[in-house]
This record gives sequence, structure tokens and C-alpha cells, in this order.
Amino acid sequence: MDFLATIGRTFLVFLNATGRLAMFAGLGVSHCLRPPYYLRQILRQMIDIGYYSLPVVGLTALFTGMVLALQSHSGFARFQAEGAIATVVVLSITRELGPVLGGLMVAGRIGAAMAAEIGTMRVTEQIDALSTLSTNPFKYLVAPRLIAGLTMLPILVLVADIIGVFGGFLVSVYRLDFNPASYLQRTWEFLEPVDVISGLVKAAVFGFVVALMGCYFGYHSKGGAQGVGQATTNAVVAASIMILVFNYLLTGIFFSDK
Repeated sequence: MDFLATIGRTFLVFLNATGRLAMFAGLGVSHCLRPPYYLRQILRQMIDIGYYSLPVVGLTALFTGMVLALQSHSGFARFQAEGAIATVVVLSITRELGPVLGGLMVAGRIGAAMAAEIGTMRVTEQIDALSTLSTNPFKYLVAPRLIAGLTMLPILVLVADIIGVFGGFLVSVYRLDFNPASYLQRTWEFLEPVDVISGLVKAAVFGFVVALMGCYFGYHSKGGAQGVGQATTNAVVAASIMILVFNYLLTGIFFSDK
């Protein structure tokens, strides 16, 4: 009976946490849809998420495309199918690796920063001070981050797609001795709009998830510096897991009939 009680308590805790997160997300979305908007805060978050994350996302995409081309050549050479490398690189980058790796990089950088910043404001009672000054914390802290994450990550992923495909092109042409014109032709020939669109939709969802996890765990942090550290860790771990879960669900939606 103790074993069953433990399972029941764990399940109830999970349901409680899920409900709190759903209510937090709903409240945050409602404030994103209703004015007033703090445009300066939104612009600040867009620059932080988009512009300052570009180097790490770009480098990740570049070397991912290069490694993908090398590994594809190593495998396809066994079946004399080296001509499919361009197709594999562009589809893998646009459909999966671009949005997923971009989301994970942003989660590690931005999700942790959001949780730490909001968590510090919580434990130092700055959020309570905002309420005292008649400023809604959700409107001032959460909504700008959700809007920025939802809008900026697709732009980051679009840039990452271009850089990743370019990395595969460099390796294929200058190391594997592919014809540049033939490689580009095969890249465009097999790339369809749904491949790029699905990756951008995934990126928008991932950006929202990263911002939501950072805001949620930071907003509910407690216990001083140790609590802020724990909130930061939880935000990154939860965002990473949610990215992988939503990646599977969205892939099933877009490509279930293919």
C-alpha cells in the first residue's frame, strides 16, 4: 500500500504542477493579447533573444551542416548514393536540426537568464514592488518575453537554416569535390515550402516554450540564492524536454502522411 500511495502522491504532484503551468501560460497569453504593451521591454527582449543569440546559433548550425555532410558521405559511399547528400543536408537542417538545436541553444542561454533575472526579482521582492506601483508583473515581465520568444526564434532558425546548408555546401564542394552547381541544383530540387514552414512553426513553438519555462520557474522561485539557482536549472531542463516532446508532436502533424 505504501508503494501505491507513493505513486498516487507523485501523480497528484504532477497534476498540480501541470495545472499551475497551464494557468500561468493562459494568463501570460491573455496579457500578450491585451494592451497596454511595454514596447521598450519587448524590444529589449527581442534584441537579447535574437541578436545576442545569433553567434551561438549560427556557429551551431554551421558545424552541424558540415558534420552532417561528412557523415552522410561516409554512409552513402557504401551504397554509391553520394548524390543524395545535398538532399539529406537541406531536409535535415530545415525540418529538424535547425529548429531543435536552435531551440536548445536558446534554452540554455535565454531560458536560464530569464529564470535568474525574474527569480532574483522575486526573492528580493521587486515583483511585489511592481504590484505596489500599480504595474502588472505579467504585463511588464512575462508578456514581453513571451512575445519576443515567439517572434525571434523563427528568425534565428531561418538564419540557422541558411548557415547550416551553407556549411554542408562548403564541405561537399571543397573537401568532397562535389560540383557546386550540381549540389545547389539538388538542394533546390528537393526542398519544398512545407520543409521550411514546418521548421519555422516549430521554432515559434519552441521560442514560446523557452520563454514560458524561464518566466514560470523564475516567477515561482523562493529560498534566496539557492532557490534562484534551482529555478534556473529547472527552467533549462524543462524547456529542453518540452522542446523534444513538441518536436515529436509537430513532426507527426506535418509529416504523418509522408
